[in-house]
Amino acid sequence: MSLPIKPHVIVGAAVGAVLVLTVSLVVRGEVRDAAYRLDHPDAATAAPVIADHAEADYCTPEFKQVLQRVLNACGLVGSGSRRGCKPTDVKSLASISDEDFNALFKPLAKRGAIVMFDEASDKLDDAAKKLIDDRWLDRMGARYFFIVARGSQTGSVEKNRALSHKRANSVFFYLSETTQDPNLEKQVGMLWLGKEFAQLPKEFCEWKTSRPSNKCDEQAINRSAFISWVDCRL
Repeated sequence: MSLPIKPHVIVGAAVGAVLVLTVSLVVRGEVRDAAYRLDHPDAATAAPVIADHAEADYCTPEFKQVLQRVLNACGLVGSGSRRGCKPTDVKSLASISDEDFNALFKPLAKRGAIVMFDEASDKLDDAAKKLIDDRWLDRMGARYFFIVARGSQTGSVEKNRALSHKRANSVFFYLSETTQDPNLEKQVGMLWLGKEFAQLPKEFCEWKTSRPSNKCDEQAINRSAFISWVDCRL
């Protein structure tokens, strides 16, 4: 004759079974995830997913308005194939003065940096490449990376417009070569301002540059390309 099974024994056995099943599922999931990471090593270093995080302080309505116009006009949003904006584009699309345009970027002093070039040159030196690498890796979930290139007052308007375009392209082509990212064109916003628009004052020499030991003045700081991720949500 079998003894009756008491209710508390049944409950205890059921709880134990649930715990065993839960642990088994967790272990299975961890094993599966580990196997995936072994088969897909690039997944561990993939760019972070854009999070719905609180915006940076510099994401003011004015900054976002100019940002949206730049994104629309320079090919980062929409289906157009155009990439980048020249000085006349910026003047018309941003509807903003030189001083106000530069003021928008001042809050990016710790986020961005300035790549310096020799006079009449668009060649990146080793220090410039290292600075670009450092800033590109410092993404922190941002969506857009900006390159704003300039030319100094030396030379003609046309020469400096073309030269600043080449400087912006030098940064972009370097990123393209090093990242091998097929979606790079939809992440990078390029503006080449020549000597016509938003020349940097000497105070920008205090920013992080690729040539911190070199003499810096208004001519030198405008032979440059400003680079930074921008964290604003639109």
